[in-house]
Amino acid sequence: MRQIFAGLPWWVKWVAVPIIALVVFGGLLMTVVGFVINLLFKALVFVALVGGLIYIVRKFMANSSSRSDW
Repeated sequence: MRQIFAGLPWWVKWVAVPIIALVVFGGLLMTVVGFVINLLFKALVFVALVGGLIYIVRKFMANSSSRSDW
């Protein structure tokens, strides 16, 4: 690989090739990034819902046990 880029100017290696790679693989890259962000968002929503459910059940159980003490 180094032999291919040996005689070329620096801007070809460090500017042109990455830009071409982003143009060619940009759609795939955005798909992967979007999938990861979507998965993280769904995991966050899941954790929030489970946490809320646990909070509500504990609150209800605490209230029902205090009523039976009366």
